[in-house]
Amino acid sequence: MAPDTAVSTPTSTVRSPVAPYDALLLFSFGGPDGPDDVLPFLRNVTRGKNIPDERLAVVAEHYHHFGGASPINGQNLALQKALTEELARRGLDLPVVWGNRNWEPYTRDALSAAYSDGARRMVAVVTSAYSSYSGCRQYRENLWASLDELGTDVGLGEGEHPLVVDKVRSYFNHPGFVQANVDAVTEAFESIGRDARLVFVTHSIPDTMEEASQVSGASYSAQHLDVAATVAAAVEERIGRPVTWDLAYCSRSGPPSQPWLEPDVNDHLTAIAAQGVQAVVLSPIGFVSDHMEVAFDLDTEALATAAELGLVAVRADSVGTREPFVRGLVDLVLERAALARDAEASGPHPVTADVVADAARPVPEATAGALPPYRSVCRPGCCQMRAGTPTGIPAACSTDPWS
Repeated sequence: MAPDTAVSTPTSTVRSPVAPYDALLLFSFGGPDGPDDVLPFLRNVTRGKNIPDERLAVVAEHYHHFGGASPINGQNLALQKALTEELARRGLDLPVVWGNRNWEPYTRDALSAAYSDGARRMVAVVTSAYSSYSGCRQYRENLWASLDELGTDVGLGEGEHPLVVDKVRSYFNHPGFVQANVDAVTEAFESIGRDARLVFVTHSIPDTMEEASQVSGASYSAQHLDVAATVAAAVEERIGRPVTWDLAYCSRSGPPSQPWLEPDVNDHLTAIAAQGVQAVVLSPIGFVSDHMEVAFDLDTEALATAAELGLVAVRADSVGTREPFVRGLVDLVLERAALARDAEASGPHPVTADVVADAARPVPEATAGALPPYRSVCRPGCCQMRAGTPTGIPAACSTDPWS
């Protein structure tokens, strides 16, 4: 009789839905914590542009109007907490670290802390929903530079990075961001209690940057128009009456000779008041929280303009930590993780595999509106400052960091 033969059955390891990521980077702009920080912060923001302190002092007054502290830092802490709680609610183990381009805690410090805690691959959520140089590539340039610095800190050679950091796609047309804006605008209409013109507001950018943003698939303004139309249509259904809407801009800077996207929100309020409009709802659809551009440009300047014109005006909330937005960000992290796992199965080269996976759309990617989902791995020439003119600064999360 033949001896008994042990039969072994292979065991399968079920990976976490957030695999291969060890940590999440909440990646933001940053802002001063007090009066002494304002000018150094503004120097960071404008580094390389040769802007004299005399001109920065004018902008600094916006911050000093609020005691010298930007509200963005407290808002990022609140979002970090909300993301941590939503991940825990779903039983997902993914630490959330917070880093900024322009002020403490800096990106490099956040990456260093995560690396020290054992992270080797991270996913970044940028606190900018739209795709443009200032909303996408400039963050990716900062990320590359921060990874270079971290590599030097841990003794790696030039250009070697100790961490891999991916990012979620630009999420302006993700249902979570859109729904949170629908809720906020609906509440504003209920608050004003009458027919009103809906004016969506976002940060203006130079016309040259607008042109360059088209490489991503739709220009910066077209992205906003798509979201605005989607939000307005949903608000109409909620309040049961037609909504007339426009898109306006704020926070223009630079020399007067340089064309930027228009109309300015204050000029637009003047124009619609002349048309007989009597009430307005302002929706900061270009921003994810009530930071300085909202607190000063809308709550201070635009509402003052509306009062001078005799307009009844209400400003809708930004998405902040509203539940649909926070849930949507976690959904985006899970979506990006699924793309990364699919990429690992597609081939040995991580960058090439990511591009193949992203281009083939193997993972369902939810959208709201007419535009398709954006790439999480940026294509060559994506989001340049000027169309066809590389900055000469490498950027992470791209098929070609230099283009």
